Amino acid sequence: MKYVGLHTQKIRNNFRSVLLLCLFPCLVLLLTLLFSVLLVYFASEKYENVSVWEQAITLFMRITPYLLVGVVVWFLIAYFANTAIIRSATGSHSIERKDNKRIYNLVENLCMSQGMVMPKINIIEDDSLNAFASGINNRTYTVSLSRGIINKLEDEELEGVIAHELTHIRNRDVRLLIVSIVFVGIFAMLTQIAFRMLLHSSVRNRNNKDGKGAVVMVLISLVVAIIGYFFAMLMRFAISRKREYMADAGAAEMTHRPQALANALRKISQDPDIEAVTRDDVAQLFIEHPIRKKENFFSGMSGLFATHPPIKKRIDILEQF
Repeated sequence: MKYVGLHTQKIRNNFRSVLLLCLFPCLVLLLTLLFSVLLVYFASEKYENVSVWEQAITLFMRITPYLLVGVVVWFLIAYFANTAIIRSATGSHSIERKDNKRIYNLVENLCMSQGMVMPKINIIEDDSLNAFASGINNRTYTVSLSRGIINKLEDEELEGVIAHELTHIRNRDVRLLIVSIVFVGIFAMLTQIAFRMLLHSSVRNRNNKDGKGAVVMVLISLVVAIIGYFFAMLMRFAISRKREYMADAGAAEMTHRPQALANALRKISQDPDIEAVTRDDVAQLFIEHPIRKKENFFSGMSGLFATHPPIKKRIDILEQF
């Protein structure tokens, strides 16, 4: 595998990630337009002197302001509450220097070497091996390590893992990933609301002629929401995969010991499962996906639905430094 220089890798991944992130609001507007067209065509009264397209545009202009306000409110709440949400989802707790001098010194030394503000350090009480970075600014940036990864890795290996997470913070990956997670959460919420409305309408208006129109409307909403959720998930997964390669390269540059991180990844791959983590959106933040996946039809689809690139591929690239 040909190695791509860190600077080139940064430029490519930053461009692709920003492009993918910009597609989220575009996707919201596009799906709103699709919803308007389908609703006018299948479930609304037609006007002889006005085309379906003109009616759909009028409906789109009426819906969009309310939708955008709702999306912005949801985004702000989720964005600024992310620290509490992540801590609750992982069961992590903060530590100070007196609690673990070894970890604190490793993080502090790396931050000093890079001129970075030192992030908070959290511990996940789990014997498995995993770690992640989170936060949206210097006040909330956090590196979280499992108890297992602290106890089972050598200092050089653990330093490589911490450098990987600090690279995520330095490159603002964590902020980007949290934004993408919030957008996917919006589509998930809309899908769930539409599904519940569909069930309610079908039961309440099963024998009502007028109720059939309501069912059609909700069914259209459900289809559009599912389409949006599917594409939003693909975008989020693509952002995550590309960022992991860059964080590995940044850690190798920061520590000058790429083999140490490669060794750490081998050990992590043997037992990355964190029992407290049950949410896929939070799992995306970890250095390796912490939820064991069952083998199914999607397992062989070239990693399309994977939040992380294959760990063997990451090790191969590190060994080329």
